Amino acid sequence: MNEYKGFSVAGIPFAVACLLLAALGVGCYVLAAQTPLFGGVGVFIHICTAFLLKSFFQVAPNEGQVLQLFGKYAGTVREEGLRWTNPFCSRRRISLRVRNFESGKLKVNDSDGNPIEIAAVVVWQVVDTAEAMFCVDDYENFVRIQSESALRQMAQSYPYDSRSDHEPSLRSHGEEINSHLRDQIQTRLGKAGVQVTEARISHLAYAQEIAQAMLQRQQAGAIVAARERIVEGAVGMVGMALEELRKQGVVELDEERKAAMVSNLLVVLCGERGTQPVLNTGTLYN
Repeated sequence: MNEYKGFSVAGIPFAVACLLLAALGVGCYVLAAQTPLFGGVGVFIHICTAFLLKSFFQVAPNEGQVLQLFGKYAGTVREEGLRWTNPFCSRRRISLRVRNFESGKLKVNDSDGNPIEIAAVVVWQVVDTAEAMFCVDDYENFVRIQSESALRQMAQSYPYDSRSDHEPSLRSHGEEINSHLRDQIQTRLGKAGVQVTEARISHLAYAQEIAQAMLQRQQAGAIVAARERIVEGAVGMVGMALEELRKQGVVELDEERKAAMVSNLLVVLCGERGTQPVLNTGTLYN
């Protein structure tokens, strides 16, 4: 079932027509003084006018009125302003405005099995009023449940933290994760005539029971990464120093003295505290 345009006409011209019809009925009452038959005609005209008046309705901006004729879908009216339609049609209002939905904090396990808390904000709007009204029971509740279901499934597909730069994770690859989440929600809500404009994670944290342990692991990982960078830089500096000494012929060192120099430089470059140099005032080997 897809939306199509419902029958309606501009309300103001039709209201003028109803006023003229009511005036005609009053005229019949005047003529009834001479011919009683006109009295009955006047009553019939006023009954018809009152029946027609009940089919006026208003359409606000970004709003639709879904029409049903004896239970059958009869189209949707999106034209703004005062409208008039078939008096036998029933009408139901549906908003076409952009809406926000924020899920609650869900506790799920990521792809590594770690319990995490996650929540998301979904921006959506109705684009097909017929599907929203008739293909699902309650489209607002449908959006809420399917969004949380998609969020739960997406969170189980990624780790909270990645082990490498190439592996996407919930914490480090926000744009990719949000795009995946939006596609997952859109797939589930397509049958409800809803378009998802944006889906974004609004809360992400380890579950309380493992938060402290994971914090310690993150701190240890950061310390190891920092040490790796320091050692990598120190080794490069030592190699550069030895190479420059050899090229410039400043001093000739045997393998034992090279090892001692490397050891001393690494201690100086990698130590956490400032070193206290000891000057050798003797020969190179004393």
